[in-house]
Amino acid sequence: MSTTGNGATGRGLGHVVVIGAGVAGLAAAHRLLDRGARVTVLEAGDRVGGKLLPGEIAGVRVDLGAESMLARRPEAVTLAREAGLGDRLQPPATATAAIWTRGALRPMPKGHVMGVPGTAAALAGVLSDEGLARIGRDTDLPRTETGDDIAVGEYVAARLGREVVDRLVEPLLGGVYAGDAYRISMRSAVPQLFQAARTHDSLTEAVRAIQAKAAAARQTGPVFLGIEGGVGGLPLAVADSVRARGGEILTRTPVRELRRGGPARPGAEGEAQSRAATGDTAVGHGVWRVLAGERVLDADAVVLAVPARPAADLLRAEAPGAAAELAAVEYASMALVTLAYRRAGLRLPEGSGFLVPPVDGRTIKASTFASQKWGWIAGQDPDVVVLRTSVGRHGETQVLGRDDAGLVEISRHDLREATGLDAEPLETRVTRWTDGLPQYPVGHHARVARIREHVARLPGLAVCGAQYDGVGIPACIASAYAAVDQLDGDPGGVAELTANPVQSLHGGAGE
Repeated sequence: MSTTGNGATGRGLGHVVVIGAGVAGLAAAHRLLDRGARVTVLEAGDRVGGKLLPGEIAGVRVDLGAESMLARRPEAVTLAREAGLGDRLQPPATATAAIWTRGALRPMPKGHVMGVPGTAAALAGVLSDEGLARIGRDTDLPRTETGDDIAVGEYVAARLGREVVDRLVEPLLGGVYAGDAYRISMRSAVPQLFQAARTHDSLTEAVRAIQAKAAAARQTGPVFLGIEGGVGGLPLAVADSVRARGGEILTRTPVRELRRGGPARPGAEGEAQSRAATGDTAVGHGVWRVLAGERVLDADAVVLAVPARPAADLLRAEAPGAAAELAAVEYASMALVTLAYRRAGLRLPEGSGFLVPPVDGRTIKASTFASQKWGWIAGQDPDVVVLRTSVGRHGETQVLGRDDAGLVEISRHDLREATGLDAEPLETRVTRWTDGLPQYPVGHHARVARIREHVARLPGLAVCGAQYDGVGIPACIASAYAAVDQLDGDPGGVAELTANPVQSLHGGAGE
C-alpha cells in the first residue's frame, strides 16, 4: 500500500472521471491526484468555475458570482493556498453592514446566530417595541419540539415572533439560499441552532449557549476571506494545478450517458475479488462507461459533481431511485447587477452594504458596496466605485423576466431610495444565475441520505456539490473530499457531513 504526500492511502483508484468543473468537481480532481489517480474532468460549459466567475467593469476586476468564502472552515482557505493563492487571500476592509428596513438603513445587529438573538436588546433599532417585547416571552413559553426537522422560520416565529424572522432571519437566509425562511430546513441550513434547540427549552438560551461555545473556542482572524483579483480566480488556479499534475480538463464536453460495464482495466477484476474477500469497498468492483460528446471513456470510478437535474438525467438508467430524488430538488434563480460610478461627488453610507427584508416590499434583496468592502477593488482605480445588487428569490419569476436594462433600472431605483445615490453609472453588467441555488426545505437531510443510499449500491460512484451538504464554497469542497474518501474506501467523510452539514453563513451584504 502506497501513501501520498498528505498522508492519505493510495489504493489503486485508477482512472477517475469527474463530471462537472465547478469548485466541487475541481476540488475532487485535485484530491484524486493526491491519491494517485489518473483524472479526467468533463465540463459541459465553455469554462470552469461554476458559480465562481471573475469579470471586469469599467476596467476594474470584480467577482460576478460569489465574492467571499468562510474562513472559519479550513477547506476553501487550504485549497486556495495549495493552488498558490495564499498571498492573495484578503479579509474584507470593513465588516460593518446595514439592514434597510422600516424606511431606513439601520446598523446590522450583533449578538445573533443567523438573525436569531440571544437577547431582545441585540435587535434594538431593527424591531419595533412590540417585536422586542415578544422576544422577551421566549423564556415563559413551553418547549417547542423540533422533531426530526423543522423550518427555521416556523420555529423562530413560534418562539420569538414573526418580526424576528421577517426583519432579520429572512434577509440573512435569503442572502445564502435565495429562499423562504418559512420553508428552509433548520437542521440542514442552521445545524448548530437545530442541535442547540433540541437541548434547551428556550431559544434565546440556546443562542447564548452557541455564543458561549464560540467564545470559549477563542477563534481569531476574519470570519470571511476574499481573494485579490476575485474569488472567481480560485477554480482557475485549482484547474491550473490539476493540469500541471497531469489531470485532463475538457470543456464544451457534455456527458450524455453514464453506464456501468465495459472493458476493465488490467488487474481490476483481481483487485475487486481481493478487496471483496477482505470486506474492502474501494473502487475496483467494475468500471463505468462515460459517453461525452463524440468520446467514450472507460473509467474505474466516477465523481458526479453537477447540479441535481443533470445528475438525475445521468443516473436515471443505473440509479433510478437517486435520479427521482434528485429530480425533486428545487432551485432558485437570481441575478447580480454590477454598477460602476465615478468617485467624484459620490457619497455612500459607511460599511460593506445592506440587506433588504422581503417584508418591506423592495425589489433588490441586498447591495454590496464592493469598493468599500474589498481593498483590492478600491486599489485598482481610485476614480471608480463599484457596487452590486442582487435580485430574485425562490418562486420570484416575474422580476427576473425583465431584460437587463429593466433590472438595472430597478436596482438604481432601490439604491436611490436607500442611499440617495442618483448618479449615472459609468457601466453596468447583469449576470443571471438561472437555477443557481439549490433549496434546502424541511426534510432535506433525509433526501440527501436516500440519494447517497442509492448511489452507494453502485461501487465506483460518488456524488458531491451544493445540493447535498451546504451551498457555500467550503461546503462544496468538503462534499468533494468526502466523495473522494468514499471512493478510496473511507465512508467517514460522508458520515460526518450527513451528521453535521457545513453551515453556510452570510458573507456580508450582497453575498
